[in-house]
Amino acid sequence: MNPRARYQFGSLTLKKRAKSADIWEFRYYEDVAGGARVRKAHFIGTTDQYATEAQARKAVEAHLLKLNAERPQHHLGSVTFGGLCDRYIAEELPERYSTRKSYLSNITVHIKPRWGDYLLAQVRPMVVEGWLRELDMAPKSKAHIRSVMHLLFECAARWELIDDRRNPISMVRVKDSTKRRKRPMILTVESFEAVVAKLREPYRTMVLVAQCLGLRVSEITALKWEDLEVEARQLLVQRSVVNGRVDDVKTEYSRDHVPIHESLLKVLLAWADSCPATEDGWMFPSPLTNRPYYSTEIQKRLLKPIGIKLGLGPIGWHTFRHTYRSWLDETGAPMKVQQELMRHASIQTTMNVYGQAMPESKREANGKVVTMVLKPLKASA
Repeated sequence: MNPRARYQFGSLTLKKRAKSADIWEFRYYEDVAGGARVRKAHFIGTTDQYATEAQARKAVEAHLLKLNAERPQHHLGSVTFGGLCDRYIAEELPERYSTRKSYLSNITVHIKPRWGDYLLAQVRPMVVEGWLRELDMAPKSKAHIRSVMHLLFECAARWELIDDRRNPISMVRVKDSTKRRKRPMILTVESFEAVVAKLREPYRTMVLVAQCLGLRVSEITALKWEDLEVEARQLLVQRSVVNGRVDDVKTEYSRDHVPIHESLLKVLLAWADSCPATEDGWMFPSPLTNRPYYSTEIQKRLLKPIGIKLGLGPIGWHTFRHTYRSWLDETGAPMKVQQELMRHASIQTTMNVYGQAMPESKREANGKVVTMVLKPLKASA
């Protein structure tokens, strides 16, 4: 009989330590070349981490799922959602830093504490929907949690940990998931000029790039001089920086060339003359580290206070991206062009999430309708 045909439960033992906390050790067999099996041991944690055997066994569960990957049906119905979470964290978390951080936060802060002790079959759509409804957070944040739970069940199906191929989270709805609690701020040309007037370099040029191109701040801080193609008058967006970590751009649609107008090109070339030279050729290096800036610090120390002082309210980096989209509308740019300039995967994101007309444009449009309605009445009076 093939040894892999037998489901392994392994053994969990408590190892005593004289001068430190006792440790939990998990022992199991591992197949090697030639069909032989070798006894292995895996350190689970200390009694400070897992005070009881029951807690330690929960930590072992993800290891068991991987160990018995070729015969998961033997244990079908007894896998907990917490075990699924642990295996996903160990094997499937995205490599991109910001995405990985977001997924891990949703799992460890929200999903696993609520559903970790449930068997997979006990996680029912209506109960999940009710739980999400009661969470005190924005609909968009709830939708992110739902998406991660959906992804976890997709992995469970692929790993054959559930026999029902229909993902239960597919039936979970999040009300108003595309709506925001607060409308994003849109700057007028005059208010933007007032903000820029209060900025010194390199923040001034960074903000001009944000407003002229609609780039995410993670993309701005990640720019290198090699990305600027002067002759072609374009800029290649191909990386991002989040919390000091250089990574890939947000999506495949984010990686693209964006056009550089002659006026903005002059601004960038002027900054190049005074930009500190770095080994990696960063366009906006911090003089303290020769590495990209932490954008959150710039927002906290400069942008928010400036916005408040000008009576605009706290300004964030994304304010410029939202304003860029609205100003594109002012130019009459076709929606498909706007989508490509924003580098959105879906045109619905361009229309719904970033779609907000400027007040004067709405007033002008409304005035034309009112004139059409009231002009005949005035003539007949």
